Amino acid sequence: MIPVPSEVRVWLATGATDMRRGMNSLTLQVQEAMGRDPHAGDLYVFRGRRGNLIKVLWHDGLGCSLYAKRLERGRFIWPSPADGVVAISSAQLGYLLEGIDWRNPVRTWRPERAG
Repeated sequence: MIPVPSEVRVWLATGATDMRRGMNSLTLQVQEAMGRDPHAGDLYVFRGRRGNLIKVLWHDGLGCSLYAKRLERGRFIWPSPADGVVAISSAQLGYLLEGIDWRNPVRTWRPERAG
């Protein structure tokens, strides 16, 4: 889990993002498409077209980090592209990273057994 301070703002980039993009091109997307400063300390979350992979971009004051998470089963719940940029709380980000609907916290899928 990313050690996210509670006062950090979390922004979801609505729509699908090309998951082949790296840190530099996602930072550029934050700057140009979202109109935000990628070095301000906020978290920016991007989801792939299939919905099972997200990337989180975060500048903590010392440097930029890029985290990725893929769900083995299920999809990350995502707002529609018409919503534009959506702000969520750090608690809602925790739900999102666990594969739980952050709008209504109920597990979308839980493994029954390992292996």
